[in-house]
Amino acid sequence: MKRTAFSMMTILLVIFFSVSQAFAEIKLPSIFCDNMVMQQQTQAAIWGKASKNATVSISTSWNGKSYSAKASADGSWKIQVVTPKAGGPYEITISDGKSLKLKNVLIGEVWVCSGQSNMEMPMKGYKNQPIMGGLDAIALSSNPNIRLFSVKKATSVEPLDDLTGGWKLCEPENVAEFSATAYYFGLMLNKVLKVPVGLINTSWGGTRIEPWISEMGCKNFDWVKLPEKKPVENLSQQTPTVLFNAMINPIVGYGMRGAIWYQGESNRNEPKEYQNLMPGLIENWRSLWGIGEFPFYFVQIAPFDYGPTGLSSAYLREAQLKASTAIKNIGMACIMDIAEKDCIHPAAKETGSKRLALLALAQTYGIKGIASQSPVLNEMKADAGVVKLTFDNAPNGLTSYGKELSCFELAGANKRFFPAKAFITGTGITLISPSVAEPVAVRYAFKDFIVGDLFSTEGLPVSSFRTDEWEPEK
Repeated sequence: MKRTAFSMMTILLVIFFSVSQAFAEIKLPSIFCDNMVMQQQTQAAIWGKASKNATVSISTSWNGKSYSAKASADGSWKIQVVTPKAGGPYEITISDGKSLKLKNVLIGEVWVCSGQSNMEMPMKGYKNQPIMGGLDAIALSSNPNIRLFSVKKATSVEPLDDLTGGWKLCEPENVAEFSATAYYFGLMLNKVLKVPVGLINTSWGGTRIEPWISEMGCKNFDWVKLPEKKPVENLSQQTPTVLFNAMINPIVGYGMRGAIWYQGESNRNEPKEYQNLMPGLIENWRSLWGIGEFPFYFVQIAPFDYGPTGLSSAYLREAQLKASTAIKNIGMACIMDIAEKDCIHPAAKETGSKRLALLALAQTYGIKGIASQSPVLNEMKADAGVVKLTFDNAPNGLTSYGKELSCFELAGANKRFFPAKAFITGTGITLISPSVAEPVAVRYAFKDFIVGDLFSTEGLPVSSFRTDEWEPEK
């Protein structure tokens, strides 16, 4: 009798473990969880791990449809589901015999938000560095149609499959810790488009651009030294590819509309290289996401007093300005007017964020009547000591809001610049300087720290610029 009971127990245990192995629990990357936002009206990919060769099925509550795929020998699987117009909340059920349910899922607009400290800077501010109006914004932030995902900082010399983070509700305690630039951007989109918005913040203060580019992307730039493929203790976040591997690669392929970017301060001494690296990063991400030339908008760094060493940050701003027209479907938000001499993190984060949102609303979502691009120099003409400038993106003219224009300089063939008197004339600018009889070059706000004073009548500031190509003095 005892032997029979023992045999039955053995058989039951074998059956139990066999069933457990046949129906192993579905494992999803962190980006797929309760409260997530999925990109509307697209074929959105969902992926994860299951047991070897298992059949994985997904059912979506918004349309009652089911999708299935067979896992590979290592248990990997990926399924595309059709998403509807914005709405929710919905549920997604994923099963390989044992079900996993994702709840409170919204369908809307998803944006990836990346860069260094000015993107990372939370709504509560940094220590002794505030966000202007941040407390009121946090107090008023409860919004069921905005969701927040912050990626935990990590590095890797090899591309990773997962990261640490989770989708959180838009409530004061979560908003206080979330990127101010990303939040204000998403808030404006939500208000105007009246759809749910999902924001994925993956940023790290003080980092260069090279760590955010994949190995494939970095190989296009012969001056970028790739790391060796071996485990390294205390791997520097400045090492090329390591932030892409750990903080971007795990979400590559996640359905999204586009990306916003705020970075450049750490590359200010290599403007020529940055001018190529910026579009290089964008093309790299686009090639890996595989959804075409998705929109990519970035903030030009603000003027700041970097001290006596290194290049003026004006050269990096120039590189960003040139990069903004290097490839299709990108745009730059200029913040020349909110610079702070002694703080590299401008407190007026809402200003720059709204300018990013204007770019998206006008250029991505096609809303007419919204000005989104700052005026840029079209042509310079010099005659008898007088210089005249015309600008693109200024159909309604220019303004200084009644203040005297003080940021223009003129130089002759001797390359010595002197302050110029500047006047708004019609849709352009007229310049003269008693110190420059025969001007050949113009510079506007082309200094490390300076506050711009020229705007379109819609309030978008003109970037610092120069008409010469003289080599910078280091």
